[in-house]
Amino acid sequence: MNSEHTYFDVRINPLHSNPDLSVLFSGEGKPLPQHKMGPAVHDYYLIHTVLSGNGIFEIGGRTYTCSTGDTFIIYPGELFSYIADADTPWHYIWVAFTGRSASTTLSHIGATPEQAVISNSNTRKLRHYYRHIRASFQQTEFPELEELESEGWLKLLLRELGRTNTHHITTKQIAETDIQRQIGQAIRYLELQYTQAVSIEHLARSLGYHRTYLCKMFKQSTGSSPMQYLFNIRMERAKQLLQTAMTIDQVASSVGFNDALYFSKQFHKWSGSAPSVYRKELRNV
Repeated sequence: MNSEHTYFDVRINPLHSNPDLSVLFSGEGKPLPQHKMGPAVHDYYLIHTVLSGNGIFEIGGRTYTCSTGDTFIIYPGELFSYIADADTPWHYIWVAFTGRSASTTLSHIGATPEQAVISNSNTRKLRHYYRHIRASFQQTEFPELEELESEGWLKLLLRELGRTNTHHITTKQIAETDIQRQIGQAIRYLELQYTQAVSIEHLARSLGYHRTYLCKMFKQSTGSSPMQYLFNIRMERAKQLLQTAMTIDQVASSVGFNDALYFSKQFHKWSGSAPSVYRKELRNV
């Protein structure tokens, strides 16, 4: 047991290989009254959630009084300190992580170095995720799988914090964000389903919009209608495939056209050259 805690447990990731988002370690502790860390800096992100008790957290010249349900976030390179209350020292649980997507992910849940505390979270749910992160590292036979599992639980933890941290978003922002999100979803749908027979009517219904409204908002966002956007996706992909040894029929089928002749006419109209001519031109370059 750590001499500065009445309870202390930490589990270490034996691998740490994912450059995008990787858990380093996770733990739980009950520090003694007025136990202090810092002033110091870390080279990783470190999140603490207070399960009970009280303490004070400082980062970037800002001071936060934290209690049950508060989560405070230490950012790499930021000077911080924290201290347990003299009368009711906090009991907290933590996870440290790194990765090139970490900062963006935290900003998506409304956390920044300037606003480094998320309040009023559901400690029961968060404790469940923290415990699963630690449990991921109880076996060492397959460290690659342990790391994969811990990353999944970390993302669920961050999602739960994001659900809690919505006080900074206005009703207007929610409406605007919802429209943008739905347009983004429509774009992703077209980019992934362009090989299929796409129904804009069906797409609009699945997003909860009337077809006319979706088309209007889509054009405002992208500059083209959904069908025009889909057509351009198919033609651009066809250009790529025409650089391979695939037949015209195979290219047509691969970009959502059952009729190779119709595809050729549409490609000619779009590019100014028939597919076979376009392919010859590429070879002559």
